[in-house]
Amino acid sequence: MMFAAFGASMASADVRGPAPKQPDLQYLNEDSNFWKKIRHGQEGRGGQLIQSQGEDWRLLRNGPLLKYTATALGAMVALLALFFLIRGRIRIEHGWSGWTIERFNMPERMGHWILAVSFIILGLTGLNVSFGKHVLMPVLGKELFSTISIGAKYLHNYVAFAFILGLVWVFVAWIKDNFPRSADITWLKQAGGLFSKGVHPPSHKFNAGQKLIFWSVILTGVSISLSGWALLFPFETNMFAKTFWIINGVVGTTLPTELTGIQEQQYAVTWHNIMAIFMICIILAHIYIGSIGMQGAFDAMGSGRVDLNWAKEHHSLWVEKLEAEDKLDKQPDEAHQSDAGAKAQPAE
Repeated sequence: MMFAAFGASMASADVRGPAPKQPDLQYLNEDSNFWKKIRHGQEGRGGQLIQSQGEDWRLLRNGPLLKYTATALGAMVALLALFFLIRGRIRIEHGWSGWTIERFNMPERMGHWILAVSFIILGLTGLNVSFGKHVLMPVLGKELFSTISIGAKYLHNYVAFAFILGLVWVFVAWIKDNFPRSADITWLKQAGGLFSKGVHPPSHKFNAGQKLIFWSVILTGVSISLSGWALLFPFETNMFAKTFWIINGVVGTTLPTELTGIQEQQYAVTWHNIMAIFMICIILAHIYIGSIGMQGAFDAMGSGRVDLNWAKEHHSLWVEKLEAEDKLDKQPDEAHQSDAGAKAQPAE
């Protein structure tokens, strides 16, 4: 009976202990605000615990930046393909003359090819950084792709110096012939005859289109080289803060002028990417017109000598200048001797 009474009393007693105390909402709100400040990079007495711009930059790089750069490349390729389908190959209207004249000497061609080959290597290895994991890795597998990408990274870093050399080389070689002249206005008004058969606006050694490409390559190349230097030697420069300070003073904008080392690197990567894609699009157009787009154009950078009729049609003022100075240097064209005198066939 005694044990039964004890058991009954224990059953009726509350053995769970006191109910938990409700949390103070004030402290919860303070904790939430505290984390929010840390998450968004606000500095306290302990410094900046989280650099939240890194996540913002990652989302930008893997989102809109990747999307727009891919769109730009695709659009340029599509435009060139469409232009070729509509216009066809621009042929020498009066056919091969059987005579050639020197267009570019060996030092000029050497500088051009150093710049061209180095840029192609940089372009391919750079595109691998942006698109490789989406395009190549599913095909090659992670291990092979990783090995190739590591090698491509080192190749990109070292070939960059050859690119800078080529950039300086062509600038020194061709700067004197790439200043605007009155004939360039006529060339631009007629779009260089690119869209009209039989139209050949007069031009000097370089026409207005070539001058635009020259200055675009030089200015973009310098910008790419500077941002690339900042990436090759990280945390050694603060050129974006200085650049923003200059822009603010000239234009009156409010761009940030106090940047951390990480932020400088983020700006450098983003700008390097944008300028590289812009230059790739320019070079794609340049490669097109210098190869399949125009008959006889590749010879200028191949042998250095071009057909006389080609030169008269596309650079008539330059030919007249050479004739006036007795520097035409005509030589028989052995490569196209069988076609000499034949009227150009209709564009395919």
